[in-house]
Amino acid sequence: MRGIRNRTVGTLVAVAVVLGWLAITGFAAPFSGRLDDVATNDNAAFLPADAEATHADRLAIGFIDRQTTPALVVYERTSGITDADRQRVAADAARFAQVDGVITPLPPPVPSEDGQAVQLIVPIDASGNGGDRIHRAVDAMREITGPGADGLLVEVAGPAGLLADLVAVFSSIDGPLLLVTLVVVLVILLIVYRSPVLWIIPLLAAGISYIVATLLVYVLADNDVIKLNGQAQGILTVLVFGAGTDYALLLIARYREELHHHPRTIDAMIAAWRGAGPAIFASGSTVIAGLLCLLLSDLNSNRALGPVTAVGVGVTLVVMLTFLPAMLLLGGRWAFWPRVPHAGTTDRSGGIWRAIGRFVGRRARWVWPITAAGLIALAAGLTQLGGTTLGQADLFTEQTDSVDGQRIIDRHFPGGLGSPVIIFVAADTADRVTEVARAVPGVAAVQPLTIAPGAGGQADPSAGASAPPRVVDGRIQLEATLAEEADSLAARDTVRRLRVAVHAVPGAGAVVGGFTAINIDTSDAADRDQNVIIPTVLGVIAVILALLLRSLLAPLLLIITVVLSFAATLGLCAVLFTHGFDFPGVDASFPLFAFVFLVALGVDYNIFLMSRVREESAKHGTRPGVLRGLCVTGGVITSAGFVLAATFSALAVLPLVILVELGLAVALGVLIDTIVVRSLLVPALAYHIGPAIWWPSKLQRVDPGEPPEDPEYHARHAR
Repeated sequence: MRGIRNRTVGTLVAVAVVLGWLAITGFAAPFSGRLDDVATNDNAAFLPADAEATHADRLAIGFIDRQTTPALVVYERTSGITDADRQRVAADAARFAQVDGVITPLPPPVPSEDGQAVQLIVPIDASGNGGDRIHRAVDAMREITGPGADGLLVEVAGPAGLLADLVAVFSSIDGPLLLVTLVVVLVILLIVYRSPVLWIIPLLAAGISYIVATLLVYVLADNDVIKLNGQAQGILTVLVFGAGTDYALLLIARYREELHHHPRTIDAMIAAWRGAGPAIFASGSTVIAGLLCLLLSDLNSNRALGPVTAVGVGVTLVVMLTFLPAMLLLGGRWAFWPRVPHAGTTDRSGGIWRAIGRFVGRRARWVWPITAAGLIALAAGLTQLGGTTLGQADLFTEQTDSVDGQRIIDRHFPGGLGSPVIIFVAADTADRVTEVARAVPGVAAVQPLTIAPGAGGQADPSAGASAPPRVVDGRIQLEATLAEEADSLAARDTVRRLRVAVHAVPGAGAVVGGFTAINIDTSDAADRDQNVIIPTVLGVIAVILALLLRSLLAPLLLIITVVLSFAATLGLCAVLFTHGFDFPGVDASFPLFAFVFLVALGVDYNIFLMSRVREESAKHGTRPGVLRGLCVTGGVITSAGFVLAATFSALAVLPLVILVELGLAVALGVLIDTIVVRSLLVPALAYHIGPAIWWPSKLQRVDPGEPPEDPEYHARHAR
């Protein structure tokens, strides 16, 4: 009678939990497609928080009525621009002036020296959250110009054109990426479970996690608690489904195992929750802590990514520890049909992992040095990893209007035309600074921002050198045109030299900003972030592992193996990106993002393994416990690794090199960590060290009757 009562209470609690989550999901569902409404995809979303270029942006506000972002409309005819083409440019300019967001009067068209192109600079209002406004204005301008005709090519490029193309990509992330991720997870779950029913439960739980997470992110972003951009949106999607499916696989595997030992499903679920719950909680906490370390970043884009993805993982963790067990309990044993686990029967799965366990037990002294050497060899590829910010033409995996237009501009105009370097100096030193700046190699021209005649004091860079410069708070704005394209390595070298030169002018108080300066400061901030955040993440993870495993030596060894796995992944990626995909380089933030995701997620699998190893070691001794833990968790952890790798691979469907590189890096890193590190390196190392791995806990002295050095004994014991 008591058993019936307990089963009834358990069922009622499970029903209440499921209905509660379904009600929350129903309320949250309308918000899942509205993240674009609160996303910020303008330049401010990616600027360093406190850098010289950011200071320059603030100073620029005083020199203009409104902050602008220029669109560069370029017309090219290789046989030479005709009078009809010039009339076309004038007509288009008149129509551009009527586009909402375009700031008038427009500067006059700029012909190229070779006579084959004309460039029209169209400033667009970028005040406030100008990303969407710029996107709409650029779309309208592209409708006006069309693709060109009769041999005349027309493209809308420049910073505004690039931003419009990025906004278009980020705005279309949710649908295709979510669909690809769902399909990938579904296929892998069908392969893993070989059941027409069971796959529904973890996929439903992951879907609820995503919907509820988007609600929380929407509310936080709408109230300016966190910043959201398109990059964070894309990663949020794959991370929630990947991590959620991982946690589901671990709990379901432990539940299936316990169903072989308990006649009542509620007892099996309680045992499974107690066994797998701490590991899942520690895993999720590790990922959340690692992601929140991004709040230490100097880059707004990094700080936005941290809390957004941490919210997603936090919601996923709660759903997988509440909704998922409730659904499994309601589904009972028959959710596993046709492979239904019955009490008193033997679980026949995992034969290959018993063989791997025997191999590790017999060859531990050779396995870990050989696998470590292999990872070190892969890490040697780091010498080929570029550390530069990708240029505008390198951002997309497919052709865009902004990329095509930039290439035309590069062929016919000084590289920095349309994206000048902005220099703010004390008014009485302007002439001296101008002279010094013109002498810097790579600077094509320097002129002050002047006041247009009859413009009521409004600044106009096209007013001419004879017009008086505009003075704001004792400062003058100079514009330096570079000889090389603004996003090139040569341009960045020029701006670095320019900064040194103008900073040295006494009393000038020079502040250098602009597009190229932003790239420099972003790259420098990324280097600083790596030096600060990477040690912090390692320290936080070490503390969590020490608390979970109640050991100091085991966490140290696990972190070393994960860092080695990370280095090997980046080395392999460097070779593939350079020689396989022909990518021109990697973004400055790539190493940090790859580290945070790979280390936080890579430690997950070691947590799953070593928490079970510790449990088995307390019963059977350390060396048998290592092999038992490997055999029991091998299948589920490998499946989880393939799920996570496949979900991050879904980022490859997006036409952005940055996200493609990150997706491939995480996918490769997870597979290396799953197949090599967790399956061979860590078990072999733990087996070789033996009970001392639990130092300084009492478990290092509790090894019941275990012959210390008998691999054959332990290999038999693991069966």
